[in-house]
Amino acid sequence: MGVVKTHQKEKLNERYSRQILFREIGREGQERLLKSRVLLVGCGALGASHAEMLARAGVGKLRIVDRDFVEFTNLQRQTLFKESDAAERLPKAIAAKNRIAEINSEIEVDAVIADVNNSNIESLINDCDLVVDGTDNFQVRYLLNDACVKLGVTWIYGAAVSSYGTTMTIIPGKTPCLRCIFDEMPEAGSSPTCDTTGVIMPIIATVSATQVAEALKILVGDTTSLHGSLMQFDLWANDRQRIKLGEPNPDCKTCGQRNFEFLDAEAQEFSAVLCGRNAVQLAPPQSVDLDLAALAERLSGIAEVKQNEYLVRFMSSENEVTVFRDGRAIIKGTDDISVAKSLYARLIGV
Repeated sequence: MGVVKTHQKEKLNERYSRQILFREIGREGQERLLKSRVLLVGCGALGASHAEMLARAGVGKLRIVDRDFVEFTNLQRQTLFKESDAAERLPKAIAAKNRIAEINSEIEVDAVIADVNNSNIESLINDCDLVVDGTDNFQVRYLLNDACVKLGVTWIYGAAVSSYGTTMTIIPGKTPCLRCIFDEMPEAGSSPTCDTTGVIMPIIATVSATQVAEALKILVGDTTSLHGSLMQFDLWANDRQRIKLGEPNPDCKTCGQRNFEFLDAEAQEFSAVLCGRNAVQLAPPQSVDLDLAALAERLSGIAEVKQNEYLVRFMSSENEVTVFRDGRAIIKGTDDISVAKSLYARLIGV
Protein backbone atom coordinates (compact mmCIF):
# COMPACT_ATOMS: atom_id res chain seq x y z
CA MET A 1 0.00 0.00 0.00
CA GLY A 2 2.85 2.38 0.87
CA VAL A 3 4.47 1.71 -2.53
CA VAL A 4 1.20 2.53 -4.34
CA LYS A 5 0.79 5.82 -2.45
CA THR A 6 4.41 6.76 -3.19
CA HIS A 7 3.87 6.04 -6.90
CA GLN A 8 0.69 8.15 -6.94
CA LYS A 9 2.52 11.00 -5.22
CA GLU A 10 5.32 10.84 -7.80
CA LYS A 11 2.80 10.99 -10.66
CA LEU A 12 1.10 13.95 -9.02
CA ASN A 13 4.44 15.73 -8.68
CA GLU A 14 5.32 15.06 -12.31
CA ARG A 15 2.08 15.87 -14.13
CA TYR A 16 1.04 18.91 -12.09
CA SER A 17 4.45 20.10 -10.89
CA ARG A 18 4.27 23.59 -12.41
CA GLN A 19 0.75 24.11 -11.14
CA ILE A 20 1.73 22.92 -7.64
CA LEU A 21 4.63 25.41 -7.67
CA PHE A 22 2.07 28.20 -8.11
CA ARG A 23 1.64 29.02 -4.44
CA GLU A 24 -2.03 29.99 -4.67
CA ILE A 25 -2.75 26.37 -5.65
CA GLY A 26 0.06 24.31 -4.15
CA ARG A 27 -0.23 20.64 -3.25
CA GLU A 28 -3.35 21.06 -1.14
CA GLY A 29 -5.11 22.95 -3.91
CA GLN A 30 -4.11 20.34 -6.46
CA GLU A 31 -5.55 17.59 -4.31
CA ARG A 32 -8.79 19.59 -4.06
CA LEU A 33 -8.91 19.88 -7.84
CA LEU A 34 -8.52 16.12 -8.22
CA LYS A 35 -11.54 15.59 -5.95
CA SER A 36 -13.73 18.23 -7.60
CA ARG A 37 -16.66 17.76 -10.00
CA VAL A 38 -17.61 20.31 -12.65
CA LEU A 39 -20.56 20.49 -15.03
CA LEU A 40 -19.81 22.06 -18.42
CA VAL A 41 -22.99 23.14 -20.18
CA GLY A 42 -22.27 23.34 -23.90
CA CYS A 43 -19.16 22.15 -25.71
CA GLY A 44 -18.86 24.62 -28.55
CA ALA A 45 -16.09 27.20 -28.75
CA LEU A 46 -16.16 28.27 -25.09
CA GLY A 47 -17.06 24.85 -23.71
CA ALA A 48 -14.33 23.04 -25.63
CA SER A 49 -11.76 25.51 -24.32
CA HIS A 50 -13.08 25.14 -20.76
CA ALA A 51 -12.96 21.35 -21.00
CA GLU A 52 -9.38 21.22 -22.21
CA MET A 53 -8.03 23.63 -19.59
CA LEU A 54 -9.90 21.99 -16.71
CA ALA A 55 -8.80 18.52 -17.83
CA ARG A 56 -5.16 19.60 -18.03
CA ALA A 57 -5.49 21.25 -14.59
CA GLY A 58 -6.59 17.93 -13.12
CA VAL A 59 -10.24 18.49 -12.24
CA GLY A 60 -11.27 15.01 -11.12
CA LYS A 61 -14.62 14.72 -12.90
CA LEU A 62 -16.04 16.64 -15.84
CA ARG A 63 -19.64 16.20 -16.90
CA ILE A 64 -19.95 17.59 -20.43
CA VAL A 65 -23.43 18.06 -21.85
CA ASP A 66 -24.01 19.19 -25.43
CA ARG A 67 -26.79 18.70 -27.97
CA ASP A 68 -24.80 19.03 -31.20
CA PHE A 69 -22.32 17.21 -33.43
CA VAL A 70 -18.95 18.34 -34.84
CA GLU A 71 -18.87 20.09 -38.22
CA PHE A 72 -15.99 21.50 -40.26
CA THR A 73 -17.12 25.08 -39.50
CA ASN A 74 -16.38 24.36 -35.82
CA LEU A 75 -12.68 23.69 -36.36
CA GLN A 76 -11.73 27.38 -36.66
CA ARG A 77 -12.45 27.99 -32.97
CA GLN A 78 -13.44 24.77 -31.14
CA THR A 79 -10.05 23.57 -30.01
CA LEU A 80 -10.81 20.03 -28.83
CA PHE A 81 -12.02 18.77 -32.20
CA LYS A 82 -10.26 17.52 -35.31
CA GLU A 83 -11.17 16.84 -38.94
CA SER A 84 -12.00 13.17 -38.36
CA ASP A 85 -14.59 14.17 -35.72
CA ALA A 86 -16.30 16.40 -38.28
CA ALA A 87 -16.13 13.75 -41.01
CA GLU A 88 -17.76 11.20 -38.70
CA ARG A 89 -20.31 13.73 -37.36
CA LEU A 90 -19.43 12.73 -33.81
CA PRO A 91 -21.52 14.31 -31.05
CA LYS A 92 -19.42 17.03 -29.46
CA ALA A 93 -19.70 15.53 -25.97
CA ILE A 94 -18.33 12.20 -27.26
CA ALA A 95 -15.57 13.81 -29.33
CA ALA A 96 -14.57 15.88 -26.28
CA LYS A 97 -14.47 12.80 -24.06
CA ASN A 98 -12.30 10.96 -26.60
CA ARG A 99 -9.87 13.85 -26.89
CA ILE A 100 -9.65 14.41 -23.12
CA ALA A 101 -8.80 10.73 -22.67
CA GLU A 102 -5.69 11.43 -24.76
CA ILE A 103 -4.86 14.54 -22.73
CA ASN A 104 -5.46 13.25 -19.20
CA SER A 105 -6.57 9.64 -18.86
CA GLU A 106 -6.58 9.88 -15.05
CA ILE A 107 -9.71 12.01 -14.78
CA GLU A 108 -13.33 10.95 -15.29
CA VAL A 109 -15.44 12.38 -18.10
CA ASP A 110 -19.19 11.89 -18.24
CA ALA A 111 -20.37 12.71 -21.79
CA VAL A 112 -24.07 13.55 -22.06
CA ILE A 113 -25.67 14.01 -25.49
CA ALA A 114 -28.75 16.06 -24.64
CA ASP A 115 -30.50 19.37 -24.89
CA VAL A 116 -30.46 21.10 -21.51
CA ASN A 117 -34.02 21.82 -20.39
CA ASN A 118 -36.11 22.10 -17.25
CA SER A 119 -36.68 18.34 -17.10
CA ASN A 120 -32.98 17.42 -16.82
CA ILE A 121 -31.05 20.45 -15.56
CA GLU A 122 -31.29 19.65 -11.85
CA SER A 123 -30.15 16.05 -12.32
CA LEU A 124 -27.22 17.26 -14.45
CA ILE A 125 -26.14 19.67 -11.70
CA ASN A 126 -26.63 17.05 -9.00
CA ASP A 127 -23.34 16.06 -7.26
CA CYS A 128 -21.34 18.81 -9.05
CA ASP A 129 -19.39 21.46 -7.16
CA LEU A 130 -19.51 24.06 -9.92
CA VAL A 131 -21.23 24.82 -13.24
CA VAL A 132 -19.41 26.56 -16.10
CA ASP A 133 -21.40 28.11 -18.94
CA GLY A 134 -20.36 27.27 -22.48
CA THR A 135 -23.75 27.75 -24.13
CA ASP A 136 -24.68 29.97 -27.03
CA ASN A 137 -28.21 31.06 -26.08
CA PHE A 138 -29.89 33.03 -23.32
CA GLN A 139 -32.77 30.62 -22.77
CA VAL A 140 -30.41 27.99 -21.38
CA ARG A 141 -28.50 30.59 -19.34
CA TYR A 142 -31.66 31.81 -17.60
CA LEU A 143 -32.61 28.19 -16.94
CA LEU A 144 -29.12 27.58 -15.52
CA ASN A 145 -29.49 30.64 -13.33
CA ASP A 146 -32.82 29.37 -11.95
CA ALA A 147 -31.47 25.90 -11.21
CA CYS A 148 -28.19 27.03 -9.66
CA VAL A 149 -29.87 29.62 -7.44
CA LYS A 150 -32.45 27.04 -6.34
CA LEU A 151 -29.80 24.40 -5.58
CA GLY A 152 -27.22 26.84 -4.17
CA VAL A 153 -24.53 25.89 -6.71
CA THR A 154 -22.04 28.45 -8.01
CA TRP A 155 -21.96 29.00 -11.77
CA ILE A 156 -19.82 31.07 -14.11
CA TYR A 157 -21.57 32.89 -16.95
CA GLY A 158 -19.69 33.58 -20.17
CA ALA A 159 -20.48 34.67 -23.72
CA ALA A 160 -18.48 35.61 -26.79
CA VAL A 161 -19.41 36.89 -30.26
CA SER A 162 -17.52 38.89 -32.88
CA SER A 163 -14.57 40.36 -30.89
CA TYR A 164 -16.71 41.01 -27.81
CA GLY A 165 -17.05 38.89 -24.68
CA THR A 166 -18.44 39.05 -21.17
CA THR A 167 -18.35 36.94 -18.02
CA MET A 168 -19.39 37.01 -14.36
CA THR A 169 -19.28 34.57 -11.46
CA ILE A 170 -22.55 33.92 -9.64
CA ILE A 171 -22.50 32.62 -6.06
CA PRO A 172 -26.09 32.16 -4.84
CA GLY A 173 -26.79 34.19 -1.72
CA LYS A 174 -23.55 36.16 -1.97
CA THR A 175 -23.46 37.83 -5.39
CA PRO A 176 -26.11 39.14 -7.76
CA CYS A 177 -27.53 36.45 -10.03
CA LEU A 178 -27.98 36.76 -13.78
CA ARG A 179 -31.49 38.24 -13.41
CA CYS A 180 -30.26 40.82 -10.93
CA ILE A 181 -28.14 42.21 -13.76
CA PHE A 182 -30.28 41.33 -16.80
CA ASP A 183 -33.85 41.26 -15.52
CA GLU A 184 -35.43 40.00 -18.74
CA MET A 185 -34.13 37.69 -21.43
CA PRO A 186 -33.32 39.59 -24.66
CA GLU A 187 -35.98 39.40 -27.32
CA ALA A 188 -35.34 36.97 -30.17
CA GLY A 189 -33.26 38.62 -32.88
CA SER A 190 -32.21 41.56 -30.69
CA SER A 191 -28.75 40.27 -29.80
CA PRO A 192 -25.84 39.64 -32.19
CA THR A 193 -24.87 36.02 -32.81
CA CYS A 194 -21.94 34.34 -34.50
CA ASP A 195 -24.34 33.70 -37.40
CA THR A 196 -24.85 37.43 -37.98
CA THR A 197 -21.55 38.98 -36.88
CA GLY A 198 -19.04 36.11 -36.79
CA VAL A 199 -16.51 35.41 -34.05
CA ILE A 200 -12.73 35.36 -33.71
CA MET A 201 -10.73 32.83 -31.74
CA PRO A 202 -8.89 35.33 -29.48
CA ILE A 203 -12.11 36.46 -27.77
CA ILE A 204 -13.02 32.81 -27.13
CA ALA A 205 -9.62 32.29 -25.49
CA THR A 206 -9.94 35.48 -23.42
CA VAL A 207 -13.40 34.75 -22.03
CA SER A 208 -12.65 31.06 -21.45
CA ALA A 209 -9.36 31.81 -19.67
CA THR A 210 -11.17 34.24 -17.37
CA GLN A 211 -13.93 31.72 -16.63
CA VAL A 212 -11.47 28.89 -15.97
CA ALA A 213 -9.30 31.07 -13.73
CA GLU A 214 -12.41 31.81 -11.66
CA ALA A 215 -13.25 28.09 -11.61
CA LEU A 216 -9.80 27.18 -10.29
CA LYS A 217 -10.06 29.81 -7.54
CA ILE A 218 -13.42 28.40 -6.45
CA LEU A 219 -12.33 24.77 -6.57
CA VAL A 220 -9.17 25.34 -4.50
CA GLY A 221 -11.11 27.44 -1.98
CA ASP A 222 -9.64 30.87 -2.75
CA THR A 223 -12.92 32.79 -3.22
CA THR A 224 -11.36 36.02 -1.91
CA SER A 225 -9.44 36.26 -5.20
CA LEU A 226 -12.57 36.21 -7.39
CA HIS A 227 -12.90 39.34 -9.53
CA GLY A 228 -16.43 40.10 -8.21
CA SER A 229 -17.53 41.93 -11.33
CA LEU A 230 -19.18 41.82 -14.71
CA MET A 231 -16.16 41.75 -17.01
CA GLN A 232 -16.48 42.90 -20.61
CA PHE A 233 -13.89 42.73 -23.39
CA ASP A 234 -13.68 44.02 -26.95
CA LEU A 235 -10.35 42.83 -28.29
CA TRP A 236 -10.59 44.56 -31.65
CA ALA A 237 -11.30 47.90 -29.97
CA ASN A 238 -8.64 47.21 -27.30
CA ASP A 239 -11.28 47.80 -24.66
CA ARG A 240 -11.79 46.14 -21.29
CA GLN A 241 -14.32 47.08 -18.60
CA ARG A 242 -14.88 45.77 -15.10
CA ILE A 243 -18.18 46.64 -13.44
CA LYS A 244 -18.31 45.79 -9.73
CA LEU A 245 -21.37 43.72 -8.86
CA GLY A 246 -22.29 44.75 -5.32
CA GLU A 247 -25.00 42.90 -3.39
CA PRO A 248 -27.87 40.69 -4.64
CA ASN A 249 -31.04 42.59 -5.53
CA PRO A 250 -33.73 41.77 -2.91
CA ASP A 251 -36.41 42.45 -5.55
CA CYS A 252 -34.85 40.08 -8.10
CA LYS A 253 -37.46 37.64 -9.43
CA THR A 254 -35.06 34.71 -9.10
CA CYS A 255 -32.76 35.10 -6.11
CA GLY A 256 -34.86 37.65 -4.21
CA GLN A 257 -38.38 36.31 -4.71
CA ARG A 258 -37.37 32.67 -5.42
CA ASN A 259 -39.58 32.65 -8.50
CA PHE A 260 -38.03 30.10 -10.87
CA GLU A 261 -40.15 30.74 -13.94
CA PHE A 262 -37.73 29.17 -16.43
CA LEU A 263 -37.25 26.08 -14.30
CA ASP A 264 -40.95 25.71 -13.48
CA ALA A 265 -42.25 26.31 -17.02
CA GLU A 266 -44.45 23.55 -18.42
CA ALA A 267 -42.71 21.14 -20.77
CA GLN A 268 -43.29 22.11 -24.38
CA GLU A 269 -41.88 21.45 -27.79
CA PHE A 270 -38.59 23.30 -28.14
CA SER A 271 -37.27 24.88 -31.30
CA ALA A 272 -34.31 27.15 -31.95
CA VAL A 273 -32.36 28.57 -34.86
CA LEU A 274 -28.76 27.50 -34.21
CA CYS A 275 -25.99 30.05 -33.89
CA GLY A 276 -23.60 30.13 -36.82
CA ARG A 277 -25.62 27.65 -38.87
CA ASN A 278 -28.40 27.75 -41.44
CA ALA A 279 -30.16 25.21 -39.26
CA VAL A 280 -32.97 24.64 -36.78
CA GLN A 281 -33.05 22.31 -33.79
CA LEU A 282 -36.34 20.69 -32.81
CA ALA A 283 -37.02 18.65 -29.70
CA PRO A 284 -40.16 16.89 -28.40
CA PRO A 285 -41.62 17.99 -25.04
CA GLN A 286 -40.25 14.88 -23.34
CA SER A 287 -37.13 12.90 -24.17
CA VAL A 288 -37.77 9.63 -25.98
CA ASP A 289 -35.58 6.61 -26.73
CA LEU A 290 -35.61 6.13 -30.49
CA ASP A 291 -34.62 2.86 -32.11
CA LEU A 292 -32.08 4.40 -34.49
CA ALA A 293 -31.62 1.19 -36.48
CA ALA A 294 -35.35 0.91 -37.12
CA LEU A 295 -35.56 4.60 -38.06
CA ALA A 296 -32.65 4.22 -40.49
CA GLU A 297 -34.29 1.20 -42.10
CA ARG A 298 -37.62 3.02 -42.45
CA LEU A 299 -35.97 6.04 -44.07
CA SER A 300 -33.69 4.02 -46.36
CA GLY A 301 -36.47 3.70 -48.93
CA ILE A 302 -36.64 7.47 -49.51
CA ALA A 303 -33.10 8.69 -48.82
CA GLU A 304 -29.47 7.70 -48.47
CA VAL A 305 -29.06 7.19 -44.73
CA LYS A 306 -25.87 7.33 -42.67
CA GLN A 307 -25.89 6.07 -39.10
CA ASN A 308 -23.63 5.66 -36.11
CA GLU A 309 -24.47 4.63 -32.56
CA TYR A 310 -25.45 8.19 -31.62
CA LEU A 311 -27.46 9.53 -34.58
CA VAL A 312 -29.06 9.00 -38.00
CA ARG A 313 -28.37 11.44 -40.83
CA PHE A 314 -30.03 11.76 -44.24
CA MET A 315 -30.87 14.25 -46.99
CA SER A 316 -34.42 15.30 -47.80
CA SER A 317 -34.46 17.48 -50.89
CA GLU A 318 -32.18 20.41 -49.92
CA ASN A 319 -32.24 19.72 -46.18
CA GLU A 320 -29.79 17.61 -44.19
CA VAL A 321 -31.58 16.04 -41.23
CA THR A 322 -29.76 14.64 -38.20
CA VAL A 323 -31.83 12.72 -35.65
CA PHE A 324 -30.56 11.83 -32.17
CA ARG A 325 -31.65 8.97 -29.96
CA ASP A 326 -33.57 11.31 -27.62
CA GLY A 327 -35.85 12.46 -30.45
CA ARG A 328 -34.09 15.74 -31.16
CA ALA A 329 -33.36 16.71 -34.75
CA ILE A 330 -31.12 19.30 -36.38
CA ILE A 331 -32.38 20.33 -39.79
CA LYS A 332 -29.86 22.13 -41.98
CA GLY A 333 -30.68 24.18 -45.03
CA THR A 334 -33.33 26.38 -43.44
CA ASP A 335 -33.69 28.92 -40.65
CA ASP A 336 -37.49 28.77 -40.90
CA ILE A 337 -38.83 26.93 -37.84
CA SER A 338 -42.17 26.19 -39.50
CA VAL A 339 -40.44 24.51 -42.46
CA ALA A 340 -38.30 22.47 -40.07
CA LYS A 341 -41.34 21.40 -38.02
CA SER A 342 -43.18 20.29 -41.14
CA LEU A 343 -40.23 18.20 -42.30
CA TYR A 344 -39.82 16.68 -38.83
CA ALA A 345 -43.48 15.71 -38.61
CA ARG A 346 -43.50 14.14 -42.08
CA LEU A 347 -40.31 12.12 -41.81
CA ILE A 348 -39.80 11.38 -38.12
CA GLY A 349 -43.21 11.83 -36.57
CA VAL A 350 -42.13 11.72 -32.92
